[in-house]
Amino acid sequence: MEHLDVLVVGAGLSGIGAGHYLQTKCPWASYAIFEARDAIGGTWDLFRYPGVRSDSDMFTLGYSFRPWEGDKALADGESILQYIKDTAAESGIDEKIRFNHRILQADWSTADARWNVLAERTDTGETIELTCGFVYSCSGYYRYDHGYLPEFAGMDRFAGTIVHPQAWPDDLDYEGKRVVVIGSGATAVTLIPSMAEKAGHVTMLQRSPTYIASMPQRNPMATVLKKILPKRYSGRATRWALALGTQAFYQLSQRYPGFVKRMLRKGLERELPKGYDIDTHFTPRYNPWDQRFCVVPDGDLFKAIGAGTASVVTDHIDTFTEKGLLLESGTELEADIIVTATGLELLFIGGIEVSVDGQPIDLPSLLTYKGMMLEGVPNFALAVGYTNASWTLKCDLTCDYVCRLLNHMHETGMRQCTPRNADASVTPAPLLGLTSGYVQRSAHRFPKQGSKFPWRVHQSYLRDYRALKLSGVEDDAMVFSNPVAEPAAALAS
Repeated sequence: MEHLDVLVVGAGLSGIGAGHYLQTKCPWASYAIFEARDAIGGTWDLFRYPGVRSDSDMFTLGYSFRPWEGDKALADGESILQYIKDTAAESGIDEKIRFNHRILQADWSTADARWNVLAERTDTGETIELTCGFVYSCSGYYRYDHGYLPEFAGMDRFAGTIVHPQAWPDDLDYEGKRVVVIGSGATAVTLIPSMAEKAGHVTMLQRSPTYIASMPQRNPMATVLKKILPKRYSGRATRWALALGTQAFYQLSQRYPGFVKRMLRKGLERELPKGYDIDTHFTPRYNPWDQRFCVVPDGDLFKAIGAGTASVVTDHIDTFTEKGLLLESGTELEADIIVTATGLELLFIGGIEVSVDGQPIDLPSLLTYKGMMLEGVPNFALAVGYTNASWTLKCDLTCDYVCRLLNHMHETGMRQCTPRNADASVTPAPLLGLTSGYVQRSAHRFPKQGSKFPWRVHQSYLRDYRALKLSGVEDDAMVFSNPVAEPAAALAS
């Protein structure tokens, strides 16, 4: 039976980053990347809807070891996918990917100090068994096979086309058509200005407003740093500057929400037509960063509204009709195409059934250690990025820490590292600290964070940099055990 030192789950942005770190920092370790789909890129290969792009700047979403060199801060999906592919090909990481391999089960054997893994070939249905010393889940936290779709009344009555962004058809013709996009999150605000370029009219239908602000497509600070600093320093300097700036804005929003609300409103007043009803359509009921914050490059959504090619309606859906949507206010929105940008369905660690010595693990009952390992589960790490900053900032730190853990065990002869909580005063809290619908719907399926370090998830790059990059891997909560057995001859002597 095949044995790997490390099994990486997922060949998206995080998985390719994990491959790089393993090759450079743990050259002794054998590894493979199992990808359930037939392509590299994860999110950036899956999503094909018009205008798909990053919703955070690429200078922090890109890898620290291979800085983003493009001009656009908010890059299009195709450019991001090519960046991931180029990174994988550059050092042969793509040769370690096994496509159409989905992990179904993983059972840790303490006696053998290894994971017994059952995988499935998604193209043939064949099952595969193998063992590994460490599992690193880089599968993100949402389902790839379908998104979230509420049960709207009368959907079968609509005579037009209904599309979910996660399953966008290649042949959808929306030129000159009336389009209604249900939703006001990152996907909706990306879709609408892009579709408005060809559609007859695009309406954003939202139950309640989201915080949305304009961001320059080309970051002026990044441009300046590129000019004044050598190439080997400019990428790192830009990454740190923007990471710190994002964290500062988040902290400002948490501590002085009233000030940030006023600042954002001033921006909307500059971007939207004079007299526009900002109170109804762009003033959320919650504080900034209680839910994810949306940005639009160079105000493209606001420009579409100003040009009359897009509009916003804030109301609730009563039912679908033959012609479109009947709203609770009595208004009927007629449409040829309805796009249900209603959110994601979350799925933790790709749905793998995890057990330890044959005993199933109850994931929702566990705490997360430093936001990257699970209480009581040996040799298992996960890449979960920030909700208030670029995903890759945290994943880069996690990759580095995992490699230091692996090297420590390799050097000391220990085969098992297990986070253990011995502090009875630690209380659990939701892992993802957002009130967004997609988070709240699935919070009961996720592990928890704790009230104290190292079980608390701070959503802070500075704190995590100190905890994961500058601190040692030995602490009171991390138990190293299961030493390599001495040869029988040595014991006899």
